[in-house]
Amino acid sequence: MDAPEQARRLSQLYDEVLGSGRVPEAQRPLVAASWQRSLAADVDPELDAPPVIVDNGVVEGLRENHPLRAVLPVLRQTLTSIADEASHIMIITDAQGTILWREGAADVRRQADRIALSEGAIWSEDMIGTNGMGTSLAVGKPVQIHSAEHLVRRIHEWTCAAAPVHDPDTGKLLGAVDVSGPLRTVHPAMVALVTAAAQLAEGQLRVRMAAADEMLRARNMRHLMALGDAPGALLTPTGRVLAVQPLEWLPDRLVVPDGTDRIDLGDGREGLIEPLDEGYLLRMPGTPVRRSSRPSLRLKLLGAGQPIAVVGDREIALTLRRAEVLALLLLHPAGLTAEQLMLQLYGDEGNPTTVRAEMHRLRNLLGGGVLDTKPYRIIAEVTGDVTDVQAALRDGELTTVLDLYRGPLLARSDAPALRAERDELDATVRRAILDTADADLLWRFAQTPTGAEDLEVFETLATTLPHHDPRHAAVIARLTRLLE
Repeated sequence: MDAPEQARRLSQLYDEVLGSGRVPEAQRPLVAASWQRSLAADVDPELDAPPVIVDNGVVEGLRENHPLRAVLPVLRQTLTSIADEASHIMIITDAQGTILWREGAADVRRQADRIALSEGAIWSEDMIGTNGMGTSLAVGKPVQIHSAEHLVRRIHEWTCAAAPVHDPDTGKLLGAVDVSGPLRTVHPAMVALVTAAAQLAEGQLRVRMAAADEMLRARNMRHLMALGDAPGALLTPTGRVLAVQPLEWLPDRLVVPDGTDRIDLGDGREGLIEPLDEGYLLRMPGTPVRRSSRPSLRLKLLGAGQPIAVVGDREIALTLRRAEVLALLLLHPAGLTAEQLMLQLYGDEGNPTTVRAEMHRLRNLLGGGVLDTKPYRIIAEVTGDVTDVQAALRDGELTTVLDLYRGPLLARSDAPALRAERDELDATVRRAILDTADADLLWRFAQTPTGAEDLEVFETLATTLPHHDPRHAAVIARLTRLLE
């Protein structure tokens, strides 16, 4: 049946349920179960007040530390344009049903404000009854709630579809992705859309987890190697096993209680847990640990200046080609073969022999204990401005990002892989800063080579900075020049 007829039938069913106190067979089991949970939580179907709304400062804190912040770009790309065209809004909540982000058509946002379908409102089942977001979080699967399927009568003019998003590492519920709109906008494809968006978000989180795993291995593998031939393992902060020796003697994950130094391995044995800067080292009682010292390597690869490698206290100016090699090895901590380096540096026209010769010269330049072969990889204690910026972006630390981001990665490089890395980093930094609409952060980004000629950055600054701010005149002058 069409949407108005379906809404009329649902409204009749709604009155029957509330009037008789029983749930007829015509009601969907999903909705019936949700109503029972909501009524058990003392949600009033005639509730006229908005759901609980938390303070703006609390919302900002929740956003700042929420894992879904990292996947906002893919959710915006997937849902916001469709929501605009279909007179819907896109909503992202945390696991408790608090709306953290809301975007979409302006007229629909205004309508949504009337029922507090807005940032900071808590739309869990126990607060506002049956609804797309709250019910999806309650049952852990995608749902669509239409018209009088909502328990609270004042929401009957709305339809919504939502899907939960889970942490690919722990399986923990992170929140929900929702598309909501006025009753006339109901469409059966919305469930499939939010389901696909949630899966894309989980996929992006999985990619980020894999990159973090690779970095953790590269930075901490030395602790496992220091055990020699004795059994041991490298664990993530959540207890996943990343590397183990000898092979296949542990499950994929171990439970590591807070503050413990011993854990049960599940087979009658007990292991010792040693906290690392990132994750844990697991070893068996009585295992001697041979601590090895490695040289430190710091790479400065961002901006238009001379690329620099700092080995210990020794600062070394790098040619572009040597900086390109080290940048690729920094970004691929597990290492690359000569053929892989060749493809990433030269494309199909390269020669592995050229790469091997360059690596030989680079190893002599940097000294022992910095680079290894088979595959080529950095074995020193390595840090780099580009990876530090990437880590700060993952953590949402945008002030740190701008402290470190001096411009594009090796701006003069034409290496195919580095062009792609450079473009992705620049675009990610730019989008993250623009999305904040924070005048101070935008101004700092505008001083970088990437932001200095960016029309959208200066247009946003022109509307964000107060007219009395002394920077406003400079922004208008630069904007005028860019427009001309």
